[in-house]
Amino acid sequence: MNGPAWLKVLNSEVVACTRCPRLVAYREQIAREKRRAYRDHDYWGKPVPGFGDPNARVLVLGLAPGAHGSNRTGRPFTGDSSGAFMYPVLYETGFASLPTAISCDDGQVLTGLYITAAARCAPPDNKPLPQELANCAPYLERELEGLKKLRVIVALGKIGFEAYLNYLMRRKQIASKRGYEFRHGAEYALPDGRVLLASYHPSNQNTQTGKLTREMFYAIFKRAREIADKNDDDAPTEKTVSS
Repeated sequence: MNGPAWLKVLNSEVVACTRCPRLVAYREQIAREKRRAYRDHDYWGKPVPGFGDPNARVLVLGLAPGAHGSNRTGRPFTGDSSGAFMYPVLYETGFASLPTAISCDDGQVLTGLYITAAARCAPPDNKPLPQELANCAPYLERELEGLKKLRVIVALGKIGFEAYLNYLMRRKQIASKRGYEFRHGAEYALPDGRVLLASYHPSNQNTQTGKLTREMFYAIFKRAREIADKNDDDAPTEKTVSS
């Protein structure tokens, strides 16, 4: 694991985590049984650490590892349809060195961007329980404190969106989540000086039905790039990203 010492320590703790018995059992079962298309693959089958640039100005905050994507490859949004939808957009907006993400040794490098998730283990039906999200929250908090240059949080889906607001509440940056509505393209200037951008999650359910189009997703990361590249004295404003 590359990166600064604090991140290496954090990621090693994430990978060794066994706080949620239901998730431990599920991720290991999937790794044993495998999907037929991947029966010759060695599944990761452990919690998935974050991935990207320790000096990132943009954080992508997802839901949880996919059972046969990240839980197989050991890297966020790698080896599944969500990643196949997302990485070309990251490449076009200058955050990713490659338009694909297939495996941990594919040479993919992120610049100015870091990817993490509200839950680090693949959950049944992609639905982590509230207590499981709470168990993972300290890992996210340490990432957010350690990534000192963050300016933009791109929350993919409502659970990622809520996870960041919950972090702000624990830090007493906001008193409640009232006024922070999840909707695609919503943009909020926050008391911690960062900007929260909301996007539908690039899940198969959303992309195959047209709820999330490539144009809508590209607009989110184009806006994230604009905010990240602003001068320090440029104050962000509340607005909605157009699609």
